Amino acid sequence: MPNVIPTKGNLMTLKRSLALARLGYDLMDRKRNILIREIMGLLGRAADIQGRIDSTFSAAYGALRSANITLGQNMDLAASIPPDISVSIRFRSVMGVEIPTVTAEEGEETSVPYGFALTNSRLDEAKAGFVRVKRLTRELAEVEISIYRLAVAIKKTQKRANALQNIMIPEFTQSVKFITDALEEKEREEFSRLKVIKAMKGG
Repeated sequence: MPNVIPTKGNLMTLKRSLALARLGYDLMDRKRNILIREIMGLLGRAADIQGRIDSTFSAAYGALRSANITLGQNMDLAASIPPDISVSIRFRSVMGVEIPTVTAEEGEETSVPYGFALTNSRLDEAKAGFVRVKRLTRELAEVEISIYRLAVAIKKTQKRANALQNIMIPEFTQSVKFITDALEEKEREEFSRLKVIKAMKGG
């Protein structure tokens, strides 16, 4: 039996709480479905990017091996590649979940920081390949972080939705029924009492 006093005021309060709990569950359920759709799209994208990274890495390493054979392992050429400090991260919100967007300055694929006199096309291919791998790795990092954050949000949303559906809504429903039944019983008793009093006065 619910631990609540059966009054009309409590009944109105509980009905409002029940309506809010049902609305909250609907919102949580809608949010969960939107986040699941978002994460499903990202999972396919992550697999595609990973496959492109693997194939690009293989081609770049192949070109690098050929360059090493023809040019030798020239560390000066490697040292001529400047560090990449152009990466920036912004965030967008998906149902309250902060999703990163990783960007970098354009033009790094076409710039060549070494001279052509002592190099060959295989080195150029290796450099271009590793630049593409770097770009794909940024993209993969963005997608994987987004997947992780969405998964955490889905878990939290599911937990809240379950609490509303399995605990709060049944408790409020039971309490509303208890008070409604008690008030109706009280009204029947009052009606019967008034009938008896009326009959006694009439007699």
